[in-house]
Amino acid sequence: MLRLLRMLVCLLLVAPLLASGPAGATAPAACPEPAQPKRQLRGLWIASVSNINWPSRAGLPVAQQQDEYRRLLDRAKALRFNAVFMQIRPASDAFYPSTREPWSQFLTGTQGQDPGYDPLAFLIAEARARNLEFHGWFNPYRASIQPDPARLAPNHPARVHPDWVTRYGNQLVYNPGVPAVRTHVREVLADVLGRYDLDGVHFDDYFYPYPIAGQEFPDEATYREHGAGFPVKADWRRDNVNKLIREVGELIGASHPHVAFGVSPFGVWRDKRTDPTGSETTAGVHNYDDLYADTRTWIRNAWIDYVAPQVYWSIGYPPAAYDKLIPWWAKEVEGTGVSLYIGQGAYKIGTTNPAAWADPEEMPKHLAFNKNHPAVGGDIYYNINSVFANPLGIADRLRNDQQRYPALVPIRRTIPGTPPGAPIALRATVNPGGGYQLTWQPSTAAAAYAVYRLPGHQSVTDCSTVDPATLLGTTRGLSLLDASAPLDRRFTYLVTALDRTHRESTPRPVWVPAFWEF
Repeated sequence: MLRLLRMLVCLLLVAPLLASGPAGATAPAACPEPAQPKRQLRGLWIASVSNINWPSRAGLPVAQQQDEYRRLLDRAKALRFNAVFMQIRPASDAFYPSTREPWSQFLTGTQGQDPGYDPLAFLIAEARARNLEFHGWFNPYRASIQPDPARLAPNHPARVHPDWVTRYGNQLVYNPGVPAVRTHVREVLADVLGRYDLDGVHFDDYFYPYPIAGQEFPDEATYREHGAGFPVKADWRRDNVNKLIREVGELIGASHPHVAFGVSPFGVWRDKRTDPTGSETTAGVHNYDDLYADTRTWIRNAWIDYVAPQVYWSIGYPPAAYDKLIPWWAKEVEGTGVSLYIGQGAYKIGTTNPAAWADPEEMPKHLAFNKNHPAVGGDIYYNINSVFANPLGIADRLRNDQQRYPALVPIRRTIPGTPPGAPIALRATVNPGGGYQLTWQPSTAAAAYAVYRLPGHQSVTDCSTVDPATLLGTTRGLSLLDASAPLDRRFTYLVTALDRTHRESTPRPVWVPAFWEF
């Protein structure tokens, strides 16, 4: 026992010295292809509208609201997700203090009522503590999920500016053809970006509203006032949305270039019945013709950093087959630098319309199909509760198979940059409760760190950090505990720095001996 204790003391003293080895990497001819990608966006949508996900109901005590959110993030981290897309402006209302829009009714049950804390600051801080990317999900044009303006808070823009708003179906929507609406959305985003440290700004699929049979969107007067130069109203409508997307992209790029701007559109741009360059689909709705969302233009001009089409259909589904749409979207982003993530309809797993969703292999087949299309950089699942309910064992499949190892978020290719400097003063010391405690000092431009563990004592090469099987995890702190490392084996630990665009530094190594070597 005394001998073992002496060896442990030696490790405590000597391990810091072992960190002084070379930090550079020698380049091999080629790296073996890992079984799973090291970089993959793994996202979850958290919907707040109508209390779909969080908070679970309006009016919960603050402590219960916060506990619910922490448990959601803990589960997301345990399943090795790396990003959450939280709906913070569901209906021209706010999950943060705002002078432009009222507090959301989905917090307290009463629109405009102060919840007693800053939810957005809390939401971001908890995501940061787990090193989950936090994307603020905004709905640009929805004003209310009910049609009566009198039921809105007095300071709601739809009451202050009734000329901005129209009733369509059973809701109130902002008219995209009114220039002041576009200005308002930009000002809301500029305000949030100026006060909160977001990783992304996210729009969903609601632009011009989904068409209702027999009801024309009532914007004829707006078209006559603002549509000069557009003989065809549909072209004017698309231009209105294009202007919003371009201007939001410019706003973010100029003020917060590390923040990703992305859109999750309906899964079909156009089909070949209306455009020979469209997809092999016969869907009844199209982004271009019905929602006036010309995603192709946004991608080709790189007004957005990523696109996440909602491909919520099964493989082989005749109107819109998953296996037909993924290659189409992959081709759309080719050569643009815009990242492609796939919106997955987790809420359909275990349903029977069509019967394919009753097959436990349907969603795993989607993920396997994606691997044949390198342009696909990951997936976002709608919604978080649907995944956590584990229908047909999907959460188990993700944890044990598709997401068996951690993954880094893909590099944002639309944002220029260079890798940060490597961390310094790396130390590995024996943890009294087992394993090793790794600590380091910050490096230039680092926002987070990745920690790898390789068996034995290895020279550092370009291949050393390729396989995610060696990735222990990531952190925004300056330490990480590897509690599972046995002390009777040699290890090479590597720590790299990651910047806000997820570019990675060269690794800094520390070699750990087995206790019997002393």
